Amino acid sequence: MESYISKLKEYTKKLYICGERNSYSKTDHDATFMRLKEDAMLNGQLKPAYNLQHGVDAQYITWLDLSSRPNDVLTLVPFLKDMEMNLGFKYTEIVADAGYESEEAYVFMEKNGQDSYLKPQNYEISKSRKYKQDISRRENMTYDVQEDCYICAQGRRLPALYDRRSKNRNGYVSVVTIYECEDCTGCPYKEKCIHGNHCKTPMEERNKRLNVSKVMKEKRQETLERITTEYGTQLRMNRSIQAEGSFAVIKEDLGFRQYLYRGKENVLAQSVLVAIAYNISKLHFKIQGGRTGQFLTDLKGA
Repeated sequence: MESYISKLKEYTKKLYICGERNSYSKTDHDATFMRLKEDAMLNGQLKPAYNLQHGVDAQYITWLDLSSRPNDVLTLVPFLKDMEMNLGFKYTEIVADAGYESEEAYVFMEKNGQDSYLKPQNYEISKSRKYKQDISRRENMTYDVQEDCYICAQGRRLPALYDRRSKNRNGYVSVVTIYECEDCTGCPYKEKCIHGNHCKTPMEERNKRLNVSKVMKEKRQETLERITTEYGTQLRMNRSIQAEGSFAVIKEDLGFRQYLYRGKENVLAQSVLVAIAYNISKLHFKIQGGRTGQFLTDLKGA
């Protein structure tokens, strides 16, 4: 019993250190194991790391944050809240890559009076011919607003069955509507329309299902219209130049690829010092090139 109690205390301590994360490093309890693009073996090993986020304006790093989450999708809203609280003002236009897109981010920015210029996750693939000809996708079906149902390529109806609620790790609750075809029996497009072999129900007994978040669908369409304008295209181009460029300069020009200290407080301090060095260097080159008043790079003509 004493050995069991000792083990229970050990596990309880480890779970407390881990918190909401799935892992932590024994040598740095604040670090989380992430699959990195670069490592000594060049095979994407899991290593203790921090997810560093840069907020860039006019090529200067105006805010940064360290996240314990390995992906970016849940980091945008906490980043915006933290930046607004500490800077004393908020940006009215937020530009981010597809990795940050989420329903939570869309809803937060709308309530916060900010215009989202988030690149949809399906933006690039949606332009391909294969995507446009895929009859299994919701985007290629006809939607009946009055009946609240989708109509497939065979002309069969997929009415709404019920709503399902789910909560993410930030506490945001999303509502997903489940649509299902009334009867897919004898459909010649069934094998092209219904994918996945993980379902235990035989193919001949299965009907086409769609999981649709109406809020996400609406906000993504609004953002898509916004980012495809000339101004939206310019913002997205500048995001690639400025945000990605800040990491490129720090890693390649400054040679900073690995933190020298452990603990989130020390790592954050080192990140701030590197950002200050980057901003001073950027100011110097802007003065030399006479570009101190330039905020955005112009789009090149066709």
